[in-house]
Amino acid sequence: MMDIDRPKIEGSVAVGDEDQRRIGFAEFGSATGRALFWLHGTPGARRQIPTEARAFAAQNGLRIIGLDRPGVGSSTPYSYRNVAEFAHDLATVADSLGIDEFAVIGLSGGGPYALGVAHAFPDRVVAAGILGGVAPTVGPDAIPGGAMRLAQVAAPVLGVAGAPVGWALSSLLSVARPIADPAIAIYGRLSPQGDRELLARPEFRAMFLDDLLHGGSRRMEAPFADIVVFSRDWGFRVPEVTVPVRWWHGDRDHIIPHSHGEHMVSVLPDAKMFTMHGESHLGALGLSVEIITELLTVWDQPR
Repeated sequence: MMDIDRPKIEGSVAVGDEDQRRIGFAEFGSATGRALFWLHGTPGARRQIPTEARAFAAQNGLRIIGLDRPGVGSSTPYSYRNVAEFAHDLATVADSLGIDEFAVIGLSGGGPYALGVAHAFPDRVVAAGILGGVAPTVGPDAIPGGAMRLAQVAAPVLGVAGAPVGWALSSLLSVARPIADPAIAIYGRLSPQGDRELLARPEFRAMFLDDLLHGGSRRMEAPFADIVVFSRDWGFRVPEVTVPVRWWHGDRDHIIPHSHGEHMVSVLPDAKMFTMHGESHLGALGLSVEIITELLTVWDQPR
């Protein structure tokens, strides 16, 4: 595995009313620059940030913070009642790190949480970038199809069995370092061409391995908690998100259909769609510099 830059700062912050609950974070770039919170996919953890984005942040005085959702990496397990509840945890982390205004980026399963933060704190969130994000499965903003159709079926079981399965997976990952790289390579070969080409690039495979081994080997309950909470009402309406949203979606996405991205952009009041032709679910990770640049352009506009 190729070497990959470690975070400048890494740790956890106490959140919620319970003293025992914490959210893990990893920070890249400048400690004093404009801040962007990067919310990982499902599965994923705090280091699921492209090496190109890390380098761009360091070169341009930006601050990128990746967060572990509850039940992965350095974040203690916790079951949110809905997507909206996560926003207060992120705000606590931002306060603890001395961050007032910020942009938020959500990849795949991180997308709903990014929108939830934008909804809860429109006075602090300057822009939201969604990369192949999950759409609601219930309520007036729902759209059928995609991987979440299967997740809805599995959610009742995972609500009970998710934690034990997560413990088993984390135990496996703690001793699976020698086979992790071949496993990612096999997944890449089974994926559509766009994702296959991205996972063939050493820097992306190294990033996924680094994230998986530092996050998933400690605990791996978050993906199952995500599936459960995505099967419920999000706790807010999508049209109520007034923050500018920029949405990137591959037109060959085999996990979250491109039509889901089109649907979400159509109901968001201030949104713009960037279709990635020929790309699948992970394609936006290869455009991280362009994505950050677009969000900074929105940031520079009068609010």
